[in-house]
Amino acid sequence: MDKKTLRDVDVKGKKVLVRVDFNVPVGKSGDITDDSRIRASLPTISYLLQNGAAIILVSHFGRPKGKVAPEFSLAPMAAQLAKLLSRPVPIAPSVVGSDAKNMAAALKPGELLMLENVRFHPGEEMNDPGLAKDLSSLADVFVNDAFGAAHRAHSSTAGVAAYLPAVAGLLMEKEITSLGSLISNPERPFVTILGGAKVADKLPVLTNLVHKVDALLIGGGVAQTFLAANGIHMGASPIEGDMMDDARKVLEVSRTRGIHLELPVDVIAADAFSETAHTQVVRRGDVPEGWLVLDIGPQTTARFIEHIKKARTVFWNGPLGVFEMAPFRAGTDAVAQALADSPAMTVVGGGDSLAALEQAGVASRIKYLSTGGGASLEFLEGRELPGVAALADRRQCSARARE
Repeated sequence: MDKKTLRDVDVKGKKVLVRVDFNVPVGKSGDITDDSRIRASLPTISYLLQNGAAIILVSHFGRPKGKVAPEFSLAPMAAQLAKLLSRPVPIAPSVVGSDAKNMAAALKPGELLMLENVRFHPGEEMNDPGLAKDLSSLADVFVNDAFGAAHRAHSSTAGVAAYLPAVAGLLMEKEITSLGSLISNPERPFVTILGGAKVADKLPVLTNLVHKVDALLIGGGVAQTFLAANGIHMGASPIEGDMMDDARKVLEVSRTRGIHLELPVDVIAADAFSETAHTQVVRRGDVPEGWLVLDIGPQTTARFIEHIKKARTVFWNGPLGVFEMAPFRAGTDAVAQALADSPAMTVVGGGDSLAALEQAGVASRIKYLSTGGGASLEFLEGRELPGVAALADRRQCSARARE
């Protein structure tokens, strides 16, 4: 990795502004239902505490659209972090302003402070220099550990780096290194599995990875548009008609390169989008009129698993069916189990994919779980992420760091 990390700066006795990604799922009762993103930040926070820093945490949560909304408060995240660290994590009542400034100024080495949801400020998503400057005034060093937000050019992800020495946190470093190895030097065979609802979400990464993988396995709603692009009848399944030409281009590149591009040969069809719907296994192209495709079929699942068994590197993003409903989770569960059983370097990204692993009870057996979601896909598309680009280059000595 060519970016500086927090190990490259002296943090002893300094106030460190840490951008974390605590945008975690919260239930109707207000309880956090999955704290894995908070846990992923612990190595960076622990390192800073052990090395004598005072820590100011900044994160977003949800989409409050630049307004204060109590339901989007970071208070539950501060409470959960305090529980995990067994130490207090007070939360500033505002993003910036006198309260935040006074609380930050009073911090001593080994203490933490969390700022309230940065998206309560209307300047955050506009990358407002004024907000970035106000945030930077609270600290001596900026550590970006929020890979999941690194594809956003916001004040707290990219803007603040203009005013402070800016380095990667341990999670950010791990994400860049792990995902970077997929596109630079994967052990082969390299297999990618892509699912999810929409081709539009996955097309850029498909277009890039089709030149790099040995096998591309496509399921979920993405596969339906690809099958339709091949002239295969998909019943009442939603098809992205405006994406069909792009799908054909990916298919043509795969044929030209001679890679294995696997589309479903059989599917689970249902007469309604419901857990109590009537279902049947049918060959692709034989979906009854008015029925929906909601999972890959057993033959397809077996073919996907054979590719996984032969792989040395596997990347998976996107469930292969409507895994939230019991009748349509078999394909996703089976692939999750195959990845867990595989000795290959297995990398899984995307919130739904991680939820599917948890549901299958195999998340702990995957080699690397990316917290990135959209950031992971954009990184694998080969795009420069603003939150990463803003960090200090290892090969260039930062003038700010020397001062």
